[in-house]
Order: sequence, then structure tokens, then C-alpha cells
Amino acid sequence: MIMNVNFQYVDVDKSDTLSAFTREKLAKLFNRYEFIVGADVFFKKDLNEPINNAICSIRLSLPGPRLFATSNEKKHEVAVRQTISDLERQLKKRKEIYKVY
Repeated sequence: MIMNVNFQYVDVDKSDTLSAFTREKLAKLFNRYEFIVGADVFFKKDLNEPINNAICSIRLSLPGPRLFATSNEKKHEVAVRQTISDLERQLKKRKEIYKVY
């Protein structure tokens, strides 16, 4: 399966390691929910927040309204896990809608 994932880094240095980590975590969602078309991933740094300043936002494209989740954590990797966990919760609800009766 081909995953269409776009990464944007805002006030954060581009990281191939972080991109690969995120792509690996997203692959599990893409495999489990075949109706996902693509994902836009945004990594940001909240300059006004001293501790939890690593922000990860993910927008999933799929039939119907897009799904979006964001997390602020100490590290981007933790924010990625939290954001994907939030998206998974939304996807489970969405999948209930798509079930054929």
C-alpha cells in the first residue's frame, strides 16, 4: 500500500529520523483503516511554552470530513504517539459509520 504523507516542519529542524518514526506509526493506521487516503503531518515548536513545547498535528484525508488531532508534549516522538492515539479513537468511531448493515 502506498502511503501519501506530507511533512511540514515549523520552527523545528527537519528530521529524517522523526519522519521515519512517524511514517512507521502511521503505516499501522493505513493498514488497519483502508479508507485513509493520505496524511499531513505538522511539527511545530511552541516558543511560548517552556516545557511541553513539541507539537505534532496530523490531518488525515479520507472520505467525508477530514480527521484532525494535535498534541503538545516534551518530545515530538511522544506527541506523535499521543496524536495517533487520538486519531485512532476518531477512526474507530468513523469505521462504525461505514459498517454495512
